[in-house]
Order: sequence, then C-alpha cells, then structure tokens
Amino acid sequence: MRIRYGYRLALECNVPTPSSFAIDVHPDRRGDVVVESPIVMRTQDGRNVLHARALDLFGNVRRRAVLPPGRTVIEHHGVIADSGAHEPVVMTARQVPVADLPEEAMGFLLPSRYCESDLLGPEAWSRFAGVPEGWPRVQAICDFVHTHIRFGYGFADNTRTASGGLRDGRGVCRDFAHLAITLCRAMNIPARYCTGYLGDIGVPHDPAPMDFSAWFEAYLDGRWYSFDARHNIPRIGRIVMARGRDAADVPIVSTFGPHGLAVFEVWTEELGAERAAA
Repeated sequence: MRIRYGYRLALECNVPTPSSFAIDVHPDRRGDVVVESPIVMRTQDGRNVLHARALDLFGNVRRRAVLPPGRTVIEHHGVIADSGAHEPVVMTARQVPVADLPEEAMGFLLPSRYCESDLLGPEAWSRFAGVPEGWPRVQAICDFVHTHIRFGYGFADNTRTASGGLRDGRGVCRDFAHLAITLCRAMNIPARYCTGYLGDIGVPHDPAPMDFSAWFEAYLDGRWYSFDARHNIPRIGRIVMARGRDAADVPIVSTFGPHGLAVFEVWTEELGAERAAA
C-alpha cells in the first residue's frame, strides 16, 4: 500500500520570531518514503525562509527558523509505503519488571509536564490492580480512557493535563493519549507520546477537516507497541512524526514569541493502484 500525506500551514508574526517545528516523517520511517517534496518555508511574496534541520533529544527531526514579520507558508507532501496491515494485537505480551527495563524505557516511567503519574497513582492502582499485567492491563486502561473522555475539537485546551482530562471527561486526541500514558506509567508500564498522520484507511470516512493525530506507545515484552485510546481499535497506515514524554516535547509548531495560525491543512489517504503507479 502507498499513502499520500502532507500539510500546508501559514503563520503570521508581527516581529522576527524564532521558531521550531516537528514536521518531518520520523527517521525510523524514512526508509519507507517513496517520494517527497522538500519542506518549503516562504513568505507571502515568495521569498524563501532559511531553516536548519537537527535531531532533538528524542531522535525526532526538528526544523528551526526565524520567521519574518508577516505571513510564512510552510508546505510539504510525499508518498510513503505501508504494509497495509492492521496494528498488531498481542494479548500475550508481558509487562517487563522495572528492574529489567532497558535505560531507554526508564525515562518513560517518570511524571512529565502533562502526565502526572505521581498524582494519579492511587487512581490507577484502584482501577487496574486487579487486571492481569501486560497487554490486558494496557488495553483495560485504553478502554477506560476511551469511554471516560468525550471527544470534540471545541474541547481543545493546551494547558489541560492528564488529571484535568480525568476531571473534565472531555478533550481531543492528545488528552486521550495523556491520560492513558499517565495511568500506564503509574502502573510501572513505560509509555511515550506520539504524534503524526492517521488517515481514514479501513474505517468510515470522517467528514471533519483532517488534523495531525496523537496516540501512545507502551513498552511490553521488549518492544514498543502502538495504542490509541481515542479510537481504541487497531488502525492501518499510522505515520509517526515525533515521539516524546508528552505533547510538550513534540509540538508541531513552537514559536518563541506570539504568532497567529492563518492556515492549517493536513491530508493523508491511501493511493489507488493506478494512482500509485503514476
């Protein structure tokens, strides 16, 4: 299967504004990219905005630029190869004892900006201590979060933490991910936040405008597995862009000064066989 993906963003600034972006396909999917455009940043009158590429502490690609006053348009698109298979469900995947975890996973047990696992520990243990460890426990956490939080774009709040999501019972995809991550960590299961593309492949089409998506990965049986408490079913064609402790580590756009978001378009869809051949 081949999947078409891309975005078009436009930011408006009043003064020169240092900015950072997580807008590349993650390095571990680079080998699957069939074709892609360069990432273009340009002013409204067509002048290119210089930007640099680097890897952050989590191995994500970051783009850095100083946006000039006025509107800057940022565009990128490509085609990526995908297996077309649903994400695996491995009910026998075991929870790794903390003493046996590799160092790379240990940091994803700790509380973070949006995932206060130290505060929600009693809540987690009261709800999930009786569920078998490993995959069944992570799935039970997803089931709870899926039913507890009501999704709506109007519920977005970039200051809401996991405890806020638990309290409010509403949010967007990042709130589902934050609460599930927090409950996993409280149960000694390493969990990390992911952001990227998720199209309506193999599921009914969502008529709402497309957005980047958030989900999480849990460390079980020596590897990371994808879980999605918002949709709560295995999906096809997830394309990760960045991973971190929570959304604070992987914002699509970070500006060190005020800006306005003038355009936000995201697309990801399966290409037909005849279109892919072209």
